[in-house]
Amino acid sequence: MAGHVQDRWYKTETGANGKPKRVRTDRYGTGMRYRARYIGPDGTEKSKSFPDRQKRLADEWLASVEADMSRGQYVDPRAARITFGQYAERWLASQTTDLNTRSTVKVQIRRHAIPYLGPRPLDSFQPGHIRVWLSELESVLPASSYRRLIFASVSAVFTAAVDDGLLTKNPCRARSVRAPASARGRVQPWTAERVFAVRAGLPERYQAMADLGSGCGLRQGEIFGLPLDAVDFDTGWLHVACQVKFINGRLVFAPPKRGKERDVPLSERVTDALKAHMDRFSPLAVTLPWRTPDGPAITKVLFFSRESGGAVRRNDFNTYVWKPALVRADVIPEPERGQRYEAVREHGMHALRHFYASVLLDAGESIKALSQYLGHSDPGFTLRVYTHLMPSSEGRTRRAVDRVYETTAPGSDGPQAAQDR
Repeated sequence: MAGHVQDRWYKTETGANGKPKRVRTDRYGTGMRYRARYIGPDGTEKSKSFPDRQKRLADEWLASVEADMSRGQYVDPRAARITFGQYAERWLASQTTDLNTRSTVKVQIRRHAIPYLGPRPLDSFQPGHIRVWLSELESVLPASSYRRLIFASVSAVFTAAVDDGLLTKNPCRARSVRAPASARGRVQPWTAERVFAVRAGLPERYQAMADLGSGCGLRQGEIFGLPLDAVDFDTGWLHVACQVKFINGRLVFAPPKRGKERDVPLSERVTDALKAHMDRFSPLAVTLPWRTPDGPAITKVLFFSRESGGAVRRNDFNTYVWKPALVRADVIPEPERGQRYEAVREHGMHALRHFYASVLLDAGESIKALSQYLGHSDPGFTLRVYTHLMPSSEGRTRRAVDRVYETTAPGSDGPQAAQDR
């Protein structure tokens, strides 16, 4: 037995004859009589109390604990005292991901999980509780893609609780619990006509942004944070090593997504567009903190800036520049007076990256090269997103067979002759 059961109503003393004898303690007749005690996997003592006449239950409970530890199914009794809300806050405080990601996850957990799941003790969760929560979440958040992100964050909290010995299983991973469906459909790239129509709808100050998105595949933040020294007009290469991010209400310079720097070929047309932009709008020195709002200040000479000076702000740009350009290009309708522009997730600036990918694949570029130019960490991800844009294998098969027929001389024993027999 890993522990023992203590009888707090009696203690053993040595009698006058030198033999041990049981005598009543000061607690006799009051409170819980038995305390089952053991040393947990973390090296600390755990215990549970039982009333008079329940020593058998104390022994059984202790035996059950020992069996759970031997099977690797032990759960720390603290789980009965820690609620999901309390543990989730501790989990959030321990995260070491980038600050922007942490801010996003905090909103997901605090706004959409803790109000529903927060008061319940960790060890009381069953898959049914998660199913009910997902149903309630669906009634307030129609977007399946966002619910899927929230579900993943909540599941990560439960996984950490399992690792900490507070749960034996993650209720989000039960077979009866289904994660919200991924809303990602097939990417439908814009036509060249739409790309240039949206470009023409942008203010002249920002038109070259469309060239960097559709001609180099840069992300929005990478375009906003593109410094002059990142472009080598002589060699025809563009080095992506910086972006502008919006963190906790402040703009910062930061490395590209997942810290993946890369070099992208610079075409002559994009080169011409950037040079024309520089002639019209001189690059501007902008100083921002590095990585976090309290990070060290650094200065970069940026291609793009606001008319009033300073780096371009994502939210302002999307609302007051990008969406009006979509209206001018007939991509979305003009909103009614006093109404907002419609949501344009599929028509956001990221659509320019999709166009860039479709152009390269149509020209026969490899998935590996495209993945490198887009800054993806895994070519497999690039393949999953864009595989339907690649020239079809059946098309290649037809062309290959046709070439065989075309090269077969008349009257030979080739495919045509075999067909005539």
